[in-house]
Amino acid sequence: MDEKTKELIAIGSSVSAHCQPCLEYHASKARQAGASEDEIAEAIEVGKMVNKGAGVQMQKFIIKLAGGEDHTHDQSTCRL
Repeated sequence: MDEKTKELIAIGSSVSAHCQPCLEYHASKARQAGASEDEIAEAIEVGKMVNKGAGVQMQKFIIKLAGGEDHTHDQSTCRL
């Protein structure tokens, strides 16, 4: 895997981990590796989608764990 791809993956991971210093670092490294601003923005969006899917699944788990019913009817998962 080339460095640009690794850094774009790290950008998405930084977003889903809520790590601002990580995101700044990996965005800079991605630019140095030749990533465009559009590629960086897309990697950020992927991280946001993964984060949203994980949040929805956690909410469902919390409701189930607490013995409640899930009334969200949100079909979101971490699929892209």
